[in-house]
Amino acid sequence: MSEELLPDEIEEERIYTVPLKKAKYVARKKRAEKAIRLLRSFIARHMKSDDVIINPKLNEEVWAKGIEKPPSKIKVKAVKTREGAVIVLKAED
Repeated sequence: MSEELLPDEIEEERIYTVPLKKAKYVARKKRAEKAIRLLRSFIARHMKSDDVIINPKLNEEVWAKGIEKPPSKIKVKAVKTREGAVIVLKAED
């Protein structure tokens, strides 16, 4: 999806390390869902956009160890398009 973005469609690009520790303080069977909500709210707040699209590969990274054990932090790349949508990808190290 984001690989199809042309350079003239990209308005802003940033790399963040998103803390997901607050997901540990909810019921065990809701932790990965909470981590995704935390990721979405963090990106919406920092990129100033309500339209946040999480890449499926990043979603799989959060859910990799199951619903009970999401990562405590994750490094992501946020790309804002001209239309105002923010696409969130896993950052390459």
